[in-house]
Amino acid sequence: MFFKKSDEDAFLQRLKRHSGIIIRVSRIYFDYEEDRKDLKQEIIYQLWKSFPSFRGESSFSTWMYRVAVNTALTYLQQQKKESIIHFYEKLPEIVEENDTDIKELQTKIFYDAIYKLTPVEKALIFYHLEGLPHKEIGEQLGISEVNARVKLNRIKEKTKEIIKKQGYEF
Repeated sequence: MFFKKSDEDAFLQRLKRHSGIIIRVSRIYFDYEEDRKDLKQEIIYQLWKSFPSFRGESSFSTWMYRVAVNTALTYLQQQKKESIIHFYEKLPEIVEENDTDIKELQTKIFYDAIYKLTPVEKALIFYHLEGLPHKEIGEQLGISEVNARVKLNRIKEKTKEIIKKQGYEF
């Protein structure tokens, strides 16, 4: 792969501007930081490798979402390992009553539930959390808008059930 310096600069600038996508995708798919780092590196590599084929038919961030999620799905298949899920057995007995601690705990509980979803379900919930409309979610995953809406509702219910089974109220 040979690129002009301007291509490299353009890529790095766009990557920096949209780096949150990579962070969020890795967080959705992996619980442990080491696994996230590996996935982030793989996503960046695949983005760089695919950059010459970016035609600008969609926004850079939309293209980046697609590459990142597809890379995550492929990476999971290659690794053939399941994330080890750690749920808190119960809420800590002493929780400081401030919003930051409560929000961190809620976030942890939510992501622990997400880790139990299938890779495709994670992709759907990721796109939803990113605020993509059902139509665009469907386009990203190659399904209809109605199918995306139905699957997303089922995933939301499944996630609620996972959280409830762990002893937390929704």
